[in-house]
Amino acid sequence: MFEQQPTLELLFQQLGLPAEAGAIEDFVNSHQLAQDVELANAVFWNAPQREFLQHRCDQDDEWAIVVDELNELLHTDAQHPMS
Repeated sequence: MFEQQPTLELLFQQLGLPAEAGAIEDFVNSHQLAQDVELANAVFWNAPQREFLQHRCDQDDEWAIVVDELNELLHTDAQHPMS
């Protein structure tokens, strides 16, 4: 059985979000998180999205890599504060 390698686009599809490059960029730019906010605890996720993200991290499978990528993207401003 062939399973497609998880990508950021597929993650957005799994979360029920628009997965086009521009839509992902817009989402990332408008949903930046503070350093102390864990990805799955962000207020903008609904319960199924939160559960999916947490489960993928807990499983530490190939999806965890993509979830971590999203986590880094959503914490960009917190990592590089404006002077």
